[in-house]
Amino acid sequence: MNSAEAIWRKAILPAHSTIQQAIRNLDQVAIKIVLVVNEADELEGTISDGDIRRGLLKGLDLNSPIASLIHRNALVVPPEMGRDMVLQLMVANKIQQIPVVDEHHHIVGLHLWDEITAPPARPNLMVIMAGGMGTRLRPHTESCPKPLLSVAGKPMLEHIIERAKLEGFSRFVLAIYYLGNMIEDYFGNGERLGVRIDYLREQSPLGTAGALGLLNPQPNASFVVTNGDVITDIRYGELLDFHTRYAAAATMAVRVYEWQHPFGVVQMQGVEIIGFEEKPVARSHINAGVYALDPDALDLLIANAHCDMPTLFERLQAKGKRTVAYPMHEPWLDVGRPDDLQSANSQASIKATGQSQ
Repeated sequence: MNSAEAIWRKAILPAHSTIQQAIRNLDQVAIKIVLVVNEADELEGTISDGDIRRGLLKGLDLNSPIASLIHRNALVVPPEMGRDMVLQLMVANKIQQIPVVDEHHHIVGLHLWDEITAPPARPNLMVIMAGGMGTRLRPHTESCPKPLLSVAGKPMLEHIIERAKLEGFSRFVLAIYYLGNMIEDYFGNGERLGVRIDYLREQSPLGTAGALGLLNPQPNASFVVTNGDVITDIRYGELLDFHTRYAAAATMAVRVYEWQHPFGVVQMQGVEIIGFEEKPVARSHINAGVYALDPDALDLLIANAHCDMPTLFERLQAKGKRTVAYPMHEPWLDVGRPDDLQSANSQASIKATGQSQ
């Protein structure tokens, strides 16, 4: 709304204007809407290009007043309405602009589809753990670090960075160890991808949380951490918003994992059979390898000491800090074995084929 301020002010026309003036306004301001106000500076309504065309078809000319064209029941919203709700209103009503009015019906802003659908810039840091040895993926990782393995023609790590960039993230730190020089040579400072990339260079494997102890300076706001071998459509920004909304010290993305027992299960009480269950499905929540953390969480790490993320969560819990789970439903694949790599490439090719049709 604020970024469109200069634009919406230019789109205002008094109610006594002519159709020609409305056409000129639409052409010059180029936001496909005219905001019509009365003498008290209150919003009378809106006029679109379609409204003008319908008026001309009814016999009006360029010098005719706009009064009969004004859409007087235009949808408006108050200043306090959130972005998500405004977006829902736009989708439900199939409109691309919604004026913002105060309690006196004065225009104070304008929501534009192009702006509200663009992701907000995220100054928050994103740390990607890219130092693993990738032993389960040998021989693929004998001369190539796992995060550089190709999925759909580009490294897994590049997919992660590009997806986060689409959600407004621009500052990345890559924690590297095994063949880390290859990762650094490929990504450099991030300029090629239009982002900033710095590096945490582990001298020995520090685990999925231990490398965070090397962050210097420490982040001054909540930040996202992801494993460098997780291919997912998770919305990193929404994870961060969820973390903030629940005032958590640490948030872990989790997903439901289902496992079907290969045999019929006999339910017993002592020697008595009390029931049967044919190949039951067990459901549990698993760690998806994506997290949001508050900077204070780093105080529980010991410099250059190994620490896995579940251990950090346990330390936070022991200190009485809040740790929460972010349930995710998006496609997700932990590329840890050769079969996973093959699956990631197969899914990517299917998705690309579907997009091209």
